[in-house]
Amino acid sequence: MRTRRKQPDVPAPDGPWSEIVPGLWMGGHEFRGTSGQLESAVVRDEFDLVQTLTRARPEHGPDPGVEHHVWPVPDGPLDGTQLAGVIRLAQAAGDAMDQGRTVLVRCYSGYNRSGLVVAHTLMRRGHSAEEAIRLIRSRRSPWALHNELFVEYLRAGLPTARLLEELAE
Repeated sequence: MRTRRKQPDVPAPDGPWSEIVPGLWMGGHEFRGTSGQLESAVVRDEFDLVQTLTRARPEHGPDPGVEHHVWPVPDGPLDGTQLAGVIRLAQAAGDAMDQGRTVLVRCYSGYNRSGLVVAHTLMRRGHSAEEAIRLIRSRRSPWALHNELFVEYLRAGLPTARLLEELAE
């Protein structure tokens, strides 16, 4: 399963991760450093919970002892099982935040897959889809959630999108 599409016209983010709301961070595995070159985003113990939406790459962390959830999903159409996983990750992120824990949700660039989980987390906390998308784009990057299919999933609501995908399978 491919979990990342090559999109050379999409710039790398300016930093490894960005705080969207207090305690909830969104990031990736690469970013453009101050030198202008791509750098690896390596998580150590900065967060209490790290959620990785690509294949786990141990050299990118987190340190032993940090809770780490790995759920690889493609940056494209998701099936019902994949959407259910995204919903569970958002629930876990919200639960951790309720306990005062810091959460990093990351994918490859820190734009789409992480944006889907973070937006659903925000929506579970009372934000509309449009508010969540706007907040993520203002805090992470205008390129965040540039995958229009993911935006449509959010606008429909992930539980509804999941039901529709399962009916189509």
